[in-house]
Amino acid sequence: MSGDSQYRDFQSQPSEIEHDYGEQIHIQQDPLALTRLARLCSPEIGQPEFNRLLRSLYRTLLQTVINGAFPRTTAEIPSRMQESTDRGVYRGDIIDPETSVVTVDVARAGMIPSQVCFDTLTALLTSDRVRQDHVIMSRQTDDDGGVVGADVNGAKIGDSIDDRIVLFPDPMGATGSSLSTVVSYYKERVEGEAAQIVTLNAIVTPEFIERMTSVHPDVSVYTLRLDRGMSPNEVLEMRPGQAPERESGLDDNDYIVPGGGGFGEIINHAWV
Repeated sequence: MSGDSQYRDFQSQPSEIEHDYGEQIHIQQDPLALTRLARLCSPEIGQPEFNRLLRSLYRTLLQTVINGAFPRTTAEIPSRMQESTDRGVYRGDIIDPETSVVTVDVARAGMIPSQVCFDTLTALLTSDRVRQDHVIMSRQTDDDGGVVGADVNGAKIGDSIDDRIVLFPDPMGATGSSLSTVVSYYKERVEGEAAQIVTLNAIVTPEFIERMTSVHPDVSVYTLRLDRGMSPNEVLEMRPGQAPERESGLDDNDYIVPGGGGFGEIINHAWV
């Protein structure tokens, strides 16, 4: 038997918001995730609920990335019904369990999201094909508190990224300086060439998208929400990306608006 054709070479099409940023930007249209994210960002939410919500959101976002970006293979997997009929076999596409992945913990806000990705992927794939790296980043700010750049201060990187999917799960895509820097670090300093590079962000701004698409046009960005709350009201009525020069999601200190404040501080109860 060849199996049911509906499970071969099918297209997974998550619901995404229409925009003009380019094909590599994936803004999810997920009411449940948006509800949880709005709660996560509200001032009354602290520990331990904050971390629980964050884990839940990243399981949702990772599922979207797996469905949209991970390779598949055709499999034959017997069901319990095989004892009574030779038709008791699933024949169709599954996520290729031999996919090699690196998830990068960009400390400190990326610690929990990366661990969620690592734990989920080691349960889904052949576990020794999944690795977690750790990178320490710090913002560079000017005298007024504005972000002017980012530095890699330290890293624990397992090995080559050759032919691996490299994930950067970092909740807040504000200016894009940190993620752009760490992606460049992996491209230039880590051995091998990645099969794909994907960022997983809870929230991004137009400024983040502009930086990532201009500096790293080969990188796919998956996000639960686009925040452009500092844009004029008439721009907010337009399709995202239609007037990019007038869009903004950052205040004068480069915090996201409406955003959710500093996630790294809340995750760790460390207010510095």
